[in-house]
Amino acid sequence: MKTAEMMNTYPAEVNLDRDLLTRTVDALVACAQACTACADACLSEDTVTELRKCIRSNLDCADICATTARVLSRHTGYDAEVTRAQLQACSQACKSCGDECEQHAGHHEHCRVCTEACRACEQACNDLLAAIT
Repeated sequence: MKTAEMMNTYPAEVNLDRDLLTRTVDALVACAQACTACADACLSEDTVTELRKCIRSNLDCADICATTARVLSRHTGYDAEVTRAQLQACSQACKSCGDECEQHAGHHEHCRVCTEACRACEQACNDLLAAIT
C-alpha cells in the first residue's frame, strides 16, 4: 500500500504518530475489504437467510472502516474530537461485526477471515484512541 509513502509526504505537522496512523489506516482498509468480501460470500451461501445479520454487520463495518480511513488520511484542520468519535464508532462496529462473524466462522471460512480482520482493526482503532486521549 501507499499509506506510509503518502503519510510521509504530508508537508505540515501531523498531530499523531505517523507510524501508528499508517498502521491504523492499513488495518481499516484491510477490514473494509474483508467485510465487503465476506458480505458478498455470505450472499452466495445456501444458508443466506441465516446470514442476514452477518451481511448487514459486514456492510456497516465496511462503510465505517472506509470512512474512518478517509478521516484519518486528512490532517489539515485536524479536530481531535471528531477523530476520537470516529475511532470509537469504528472500534464498536469492528467489535460487533467480529462477534457476529465469529458465530459463523466454524461453518464459513470467509467469516473466520473476516473475524480476524475485524479484531485487528478494532485493536488498531483502540491503540490510536489511546494515543489521542
